[in-house]
Amino acid sequence: MSKSFNRIEILRISASAFGILLIQPHDTQPSLPKKTAMSLQSVREFFATRNLDIPIIELEVSTATVALAAEAHGVEAGRIAKTLAFRLKDNQVLLLVARGDARIDHQKFKSVFGKGKMLGLDEVVELTGHPVGGVCPFGLLQPLPIYLDQSLQDFDELIPAAGSTTSAVRISPALMAEVTEGVWVDVCVLASGRRRL
Repeated sequence: MSKSFNRIEILRISASAFGILLIQPHDTQPSLPKKTAMSLQSVREFFATRNLDIPIIELEVSTATVALAAEAHGVEAGRIAKTLAFRLKDNQVLLLVARGDARIDHQKFKSVFGKGKMLGLDEVVELTGHPVGGVCPFGLLQPLPIYLDQSLQDFDELIPAAGSTTSAVRISPALMAEVTEGVWVDVCVLASGRRRL
């Protein structure tokens, strides 16, 4: 089965084969997928309705994982604030924001929330409105309880995603707690096994 290519695709293939940067006219520039653009817009609106002047950083590289985000922003992994979605035994869904180099301590989690499991990829998008890799506690599709792990307080500035896999913001832990009405909890340990100070 042969695939037909349009002229722009052929130019892209030819240019990339020779390491050439192809600059396209404005009207043919690739754009963000509609859902991602809407998610990013919901974060902008979240900040605007709260009169917050927090610039959204938009990059041309993926920041969908902690490692990619840390590299793209030139910071240590701990400063990346990852947002995880869980469904509890009573069917309640919650978001937990933790530092990038932390992992869930199952005993601590169970003592605070009871049994829970992480949501699947489709459920995350459906409930938050954000794509996986761009999930953040801002501009959610529907209100969800937000919890912030105390490990975030090890830093004066955090970098959470901002609704897409290429966007983020810089924000203090205190301001993030305030604007999200987040509740501080202690449910994580550092992935390296070392204890927090």
